[in-house]
Amino acid sequence: MQYFPQFTPPVIPGFLVAFLPLIIVIALWTVIAKGFALWHSARNSQKWWFIALLVVNTLGILEVIYLIWFRTKSPSSNSTPAHDSSVQA
Repeated sequence: MQYFPQFTPPVIPGFLVAFLPLIIVIALWTVIAKGFALWHSARNSQKWWFIALLVVNTLGILEVIYLIWFRTKSPSSNSTPAHDSSVQA
């Protein structure tokens, strides 16, 4: 007769339990940064940035670099008026 050990839940090592909150925070940060960067690159029609951000996983580092330095900035509506009604042609 063959012996089958009892089914026991997997044991998580102590060091993993200590770092579990940090792992969860890093995972959430990565998902949020990647989503925000992908959204901006798709909205700005930056195809190569979108592919690079989608494929390369750098724990949010590449995403932050893109968002700070390489995304196209939309012009502010407060800086230049679209139409000045006081000027008559």
